[in-house]
Amino acid sequence: MKKSLGAKTILFPTPVLIVCSYDAQGVPNAMNVAWGGICCSEPPCLTISVRDHRKTYENILLKKAFTVNIPSEKHVKEADYVGIISGKTENKFQTTGLTPVKSDLVDAPYIQEFPFVVECVLKESHKLGIHTQFIGEIKDVKVDESVLNPKGFPDVGKMKPFMFDPGTGSYFGTGKFLAQAFSVGKRK
Repeated sequence: MKKSLGAKTILFPTPVLIVCSYDAQGVPNAMNVAWGGICCSEPPCLTISVRDHRKTYENILLKKAFTVNIPSEKHVKEADYVGIISGKTENKFQTTGLTPVKSDLVDAPYIQEFPFVVECVLKESHKLGIHTQFIGEIKDVKVDESVLNPKGFPDVGKMKPFMFDPGTGSYFGTGKFLAQAFSVGKRK
């Protein structure tokens, strides 16, 4: 038997996405965003949802660009920190020691220490309630060579991304390989 939990913001897995942007003075900012993911294949787009009182919200509307960075497990403290502290009161890059790198494609920084970066230009925004959904058209995906597999794609085992459990407010590492997608189901 299943127990009803009511209308809750629980979905698994929830990625840990660190969104970076610049303010009007060119100061880089980073924010931990739990609500996000791929939303279109052609053109390639992703979505993130941000509350309107956040510095990131202002920056994205101003610069029409942002990056989405996926940290590895070794940066869980920094990833959590940029979600706790406001960019309106503190320079998160200075505090965490993370390195902002100016994108050569969009008007936003990315984080050098994180192995996976998606560079986006703002395509659309939609007010949904307490969050605004930003849809970014993906201009490039950059991945550290050290986490690529022999075919040139990101290796989750090497990247060691982690996920957020919105039900308990906890972070969890990624699991083991289970099966090849678009293949294992053919055995039914």
